[in-house]
Amino acid sequence: MTDPGATAGTGPAWTRGRRLGLDVGTARIGVASCDPDGILATPVETIRVVDGDPGWAAELRRLGELVSEYDAVGVVVGLPTSLKARETASTAMARSFAEALTTGSPELPVELVDERLTTVTAGAALHGAGRNTRKQRDVIDQAAAVVLLQAWIDSRHARR
Repeated sequence: MTDPGATAGTGPAWTRGRRLGLDVGTARIGVASCDPDGILATPVETIRVVDGDPGWAAELRRLGELVSEYDAVGVVVGLPTSLKARETASTAMARSFAEALTTGSPELPVELVDERLTTVTAGAALHGAGRNTRKQRDVIDQAAAVVLLQAWIDSRHARR
């Protein structure tokens, strides 16, 4: 698992292949994907977090299906921190999920990236488009995954 300070611009330049982006939360995991050339991130689905599921078994099973379905060559997991870049309970949860993913699929590169304000950005964009964000939490989670994956993609292409 790569955690280069959990910033979007510190990893290697782009290598071809589809990635999945994950916005891990206490109730849901927003999932996004990009095309193999890394041009555009798009929403995929929202995975419900099973309360009391030790080791993320159900969530990892579904994510494994998505990795196969999308032929993903890597996963980008958002690392939520406070605005002052301090770790929170949500940070620990995202790290736990990324670690479980790495343990369960050691051949799949997993990278943690800073995701501060992605949910806020996604919610504002959806609200600006006339969507009722209170009733569409699943959509917000997917949109947050899109925002974080697109930022990661853009940072890789900037280093070409």
